[in-house]
Amino acid sequence: MSHSLSWVRLDTALPDHPKMMELYESGDYRAALLYVWGLTYAGKQSTDGYVPKRIVTTRLEGRIRDASRLVSVGLWHESSGGYLINGWDEYQVSDDAARKRKDRAQKAAAARWASDQSKSSGRN
Repeated sequence: MSHSLSWVRLDTALPDHPKMMELYESGDYRAALLYVWGLTYAGKQSTDGYVPKRIVTTRLEGRIRDASRLVSVGLWHESSGGYLINGWDEYQVSDDAARKRKDRAQKAAAARWASDQSKSSGRN
C-alpha cells in the first residue's frame, strides 16, 4: 500500500539556485511555480518524482511549455508519458522510509501514552 507524504523537502537556497535563476531571469515564473507544484504532487501521490504530462495541464494548471522549460534547465527530465523530477531520490524521503518513520512514531506515541496511563492510574 502506498502512503503519501504530507510534506516534501524544499531547499531554502532554491531561489538562488542557478537553474531557478535562469527561469527568473527569462521571466518563466509559471515554470518555477510548476516545479514546486510538481514536487508536492509527486509527494502526495507517491510517484517517486514522476509527474504525468496530463497532470501538468489539468491538476497542476501548468502549460507544456512550462514543463519544457523545466526540462531545458535540468529540473525535470522527459520520461514516458510525463516527467521525472531531477534529484527526487537524492533529496526526498522514499515512500518506504516515510512509512517506517510513521510506524516508529506511532509506536513511540503508544508507548508514551501507555506509560502516562500507568503513572496516572498509580496515583489514584
